[in-house]
Amino acid sequence: MAAEFAGRWAVVTGASAGIGAALARELAREGAKLILTARRADRLEALATELRAQGTEVRVVVADLNERGGPQAIFEATAGVVVDVLVNNAGLGQYGAFVSSGIEQELSQVRVNCEAMVHLTRLFAPGMAERRRGWILVVASTASFQPVPYLTTYAATKAFDRFFAEALAAEMASSGVRVTALCPGPTESEFFEVAGAAKFRGRGVQRVEVVARRAVRALGRGQRVIIPYASGRLTALAVRLLPTRWITAVVERAARPAR
Repeated sequence: MAAEFAGRWAVVTGASAGIGAALARELAREGAKLILTARRADRLEALATELRAQGTEVRVVVADLNERGGPQAIFEATAGVVVDVLVNNAGLGQYGAFVSSGIEQELSQVRVNCEAMVHLTRLFAPGMAERRRGWILVVASTASFQPVPYLTTYAATKAFDRFFAEALAAEMASSGVRVTALCPGPTESEFFEVAGAAKFRGRGVQRVEVVARRAVRALGRGQRVIIPYASGRLTALAVRLLPTRWITAVVERAARPAR
């Protein structure tokens, strides 16, 4: 694994916390050089200081992927650097009844989880294809395998992310570029609090370091989809075999907000 990423530049979006920060740390352990990007400069600088102390070369790019110019700003900030690894981790969610939710947060999920991910990939992938070398990680979710009422937009965006990654992996296989969709379940992160989805935390929340380690290994070996825990893999299989309407009804009852 170290031979894959050692000395290569990796862009990690949403690197200020959670899975993004853990992925940055894991890539640093594999010898990668890092370009960390997110909205919160203080957190990015704290992570950069930590990684530099361990000998990792790090650059920080503060950018908001909810803004139309965010992806281009990140790309331009990497001028003069050969980026071989792109980690599309930035994302957000919102829990609650769609008809009463804040419309801006619903639209922000589409902009960040889908539009910005596609834009960044389109900016960096051509160079990878030309060099016939590259790795792209798209952070989806186990929510991508079935509709999730009350996380309606979030689950739909993650289905988009997973299908995009799987299709792009097939497209770019002949060019030597590997694309992996990471589909974590409940993970130690700020997602539940930010999305107002504490009831989805449940039991068996996976350690973020474990998710990151398994994701980077899967990316290195060119695995197209990685579900980093056993019960998630079983659930993903089950929902493919059962009627979607039945699954959605069960999830709706379980996820329904308290009144």
